[in-house]
Amino acid sequence: MDNMTPKERIWATINRQPVDRPPVDLWCTPEVLDSLRKYTSLQDEMAVYNKLGIDKIVWIFPGYGGRFFDPNDSGEITMWGVPTRMVKAGLATYQEYIDPPIADYMDPSELLGYHSWPDPDKFDYAGAKALAKEARSWNFATIGPWISHFEIYCQMRGLENALMDTLANPDFLDATVERIDAIQTVMLERMLTELKDELDIVFISDDMGMQDSMLISLDSWETHFKHRLKNWCDLIHSYGKKVLYHTDGAVLPLIPGLIECGIDILNPIQHVCPGMDRANLKEQYGKDLIFHGGVENQRTLPMGTVGEVIDETRKCLETLGKDGGYICCSCHNAQAGTPVENILAMIDTVKTYRK
Repeated sequence: MDNMTPKERIWATINRQPVDRPPVDLWCTPEVLDSLRKYTSLQDEMAVYNKLGIDKIVWIFPGYGGRFFDPNDSGEITMWGVPTRMVKAGLATYQEYIDPPIADYMDPSELLGYHSWPDPDKFDYAGAKALAKEARSWNFATIGPWISHFEIYCQMRGLENALMDTLANPDFLDATVERIDAIQTVMLERMLTELKDELDIVFISDDMGMQDSMLISLDSWETHFKHRLKNWCDLIHSYGKKVLYHTDGAVLPLIPGLIECGIDILNPIQHVCPGMDRANLKEQYGKDLIFHGGVENQRTLPMGTVGEVIDETRKCLETLGKDGGYICCSCHNAQAGTPVENILAMIDTVKTYRK
């Protein structure tokens, strides 16, 4: 068990087996990665993670139509036909979706005239496999692709319209999400088939929470999304892979349904939100879920002292990590301007942690 590789440590944690120490992952913006490149004097991203001793779960995003895509990519138009622009905010640069292409649609029949549905044959499965093989050469676990129901719908429809549709136009919502689901299901099965053992975890992202409440009603989630999520989980599990489900915010009412669908790992555990107390989550759902994330990322990690980051990280390890079943990480991406010493404090606290 001593000196486990990052991949071994991640898989042992997910399978609730003994580990030499808890794993520590890192999500970060490109600006933070650049600061870590400078700190380590290394340019290769995976070499940086290796040097810092991070148990990185490497993102595997397939390109599309000759263009590399990940959720932070921008400029031009997404594979779903949504224009984007880059927005500068302080030290950070963010992608912003603009001009939702089906904002004016009202009837499901109009979807037949939409010409920007992705073609599953245009995804770069070979490129994804090559990236996964590179991650394996560093003994890292892998996660991908990025699939979603409601987040893609919001991009195509616009957030205000999307939220209103859950109440005023549920038939249109359901018809569109069905099309979104079908396209990604074909792509997902191709990924699972072609990457085989090079892929460990599938990433499903559907933000359903705000800072203080659910984004949509639980009834709407159960009507439009629950059965589709379960179908994806069943498919992923049939290939022997694990499911990481990402949702920000105060989503305590959602968690029992997520467990019923079959998710394995819940991220990012935004514990400053009502109902998301770490100890209570572990007590209620720790037997059913692996937790990923947790280290507070709105104040402590970007603006706290090194001592505060150490205390915050230890608190996560002692609550979410009680009796195992926890992959320590920042609660979503470490943001631009986050001090390198704070990131190192999180990493080193986990690496030296003993019960």
